[in-house]
Amino acid sequence: MVASGKTPAKPSPRGRPPKRADQPDLRVRILDAAEDLFARHGFYGVTTRQVAREAGVDVALTHYYFGAKRSLFDEVFLRRAEILNQERLESLDAYEAAHAGRMTPEGAITAFVNPMIERSLSGGAGWKSYFSLVAQVNNTPHWGGETMTRFFDPVVQRLIELLRKAMPEATDTDLYWGYQFLTGAMMLVLAETGRIDLLSNGLCRSGDLDAIRTRLAAYCAAGFRQMVAGHSAPSSIN
Repeated sequence: MVASGKTPAKPSPRGRPPKRADQPDLRVRILDAAEDLFARHGFYGVTTRQVAREAGVDVALTHYYFGAKRSLFDEVFLRRAEILNQERLESLDAYEAAHAGRMTPEGAITAFVNPMIERSLSGGAGWKSYFSLVAQVNNTPHWGGETMTRFFDPVVQRLIELLRKAMPEATDTDLYWGYQFLTGAMMLVLAETGRIDLLSNGLCRSGDLDAIRTRLAAYCAAGFRQMVAGHSAPSSIN
């Protein structure tokens, strides 16, 4: 019997802390910690115990919410991919609607890339870590390609669709190779590695995303055009 006459509080499920109005979302804290660690050390350089320690929670809670490390990694990847994909699809749709019949490779590429640059400029440290992580995965053999396919293919195919309309003379082979080269450049600049800072003795800065914005689409569009022109030009070899 309870002396106060009040009904006892229902116990929380085992392993899960009781919810309080002022309690931070522990799930988000774990995701934030995992994102930062994966971005700095890669998938294989991080343990769930390290994630739990960084988040300030018991490792059992990490397993409770996310299970195995790969499931945690996928949740980290999905969280921002959903936001980014929605923004890029909206950007591509808006570009097509405003430029029907007169689309260009530069315009389509800009519509695809701009949401990422905007997120990197104004989204805070979490987005910086996320783009570094995506760059790593994009260059990881064995499972990197499968991960990128699961999370990003629909929006990439939408870009290819617009490029087909902008360059009807291009073959699909050229368009997919062109995207391969585009994504390599895009991921390198968004990772902000500092390489160009050292190479140029400070003349260029990897964090200067406005400089990247004014150059990347023009550079990649020129590559698409040159591939198409090179295949359509008559051979000079006798």
